[in-house]
Amino acid sequence: MTMRSTRSTVSFSNPFTLPGYLGDLPPGDYEVLVEEELLQGLSFEAYRRTTMYLTVRGRGSHAGRTELRAISEKDLKEALSRDAATTETNNHSDAALSPQEDLK
Repeated sequence: MTMRSTRSTVSFSNPFTLPGYLGDLPPGDYEVLVEEELLQGLSFEAYRRTTMYLTVRGRGSHAGRTELRAISEKDLKEALSRDAATTETNNHSDAALSPQEDLK
């Protein structure tokens, strides 16, 4: 069985949560590792995703420790969508305006 791994980076602007894990993760850039296996017996090359991980770097007393947290594509997309919606809401909040901008 032939396997391949690909890496990409996702960015969160706000703290976020993932199903199955306790607590919030801080905003920042996170590496996503996707592992796929080659499908045998086809007349063309095709891969099937077997696992997806989010790389989480330790902080505080766990600094220097790295975790690979299993995540589904659906959960990752939902977390990114919630982050984008939160960022959009924060960018349009009246509380974010300075007194001079509020008068215009």
